[in-house]
Amino acid sequence: MITIRTARDADLDGFLTLASQVEHWFGPMVEEPGFHRAVEAHIRDGAALVAESADASGPVGGLLFGAEPPTYHVHWLVTAEHLRGAGVGRLLMAEAMRRYVTGPGTVEVVTFGPDHPGAVESGARVFYERLGFRPGEPADPGPEGGSRQLYRLDVPVRQM
Repeated sequence: MITIRTARDADLDGFLTLASQVEHWFGPMVEEPGFHRAVEAHIRDGAALVAESADASGPVGGLLFGAEPPTYHVHWLVTAEHLRGAGVGRLLMAEAMRRYVTGPGTVEVVTFGPDHPGAVESGARVFYERLGFRPGEPADPGPEGGSRQLYRLDVPVRQM
């Protein structure tokens, strides 16, 4: 069973472990002080979530989120390699939407461009499309030089 919770300071190492599994797609993170600062700032602001499994010793997924209503941002979302396609990312996104998004507004995420090797291998583009995101304009290349594209999801007013 997967549970989602707000990240704590002690989760930094778990985020770094997850980052190490995707550096070949995203570029250096584990040794980058800027990435450490970003994770720590999201944790401090209560804008970081982790997915845990009773079968694992650390997080099996992580998400960094930002809200500047009416625009919301998925800054970073990674699922442990052995659980990709098992619904962990969907659970993280559902919890982020529940906690951080009130609508009306737009949720944005920059993911791989269509020609990036990680676009198919990671399943990121299909993942966001299945959640209702639509492709937008190209974004600046990633630190590793690969193409990126903005995806958007329109969010109506949440009914209480």
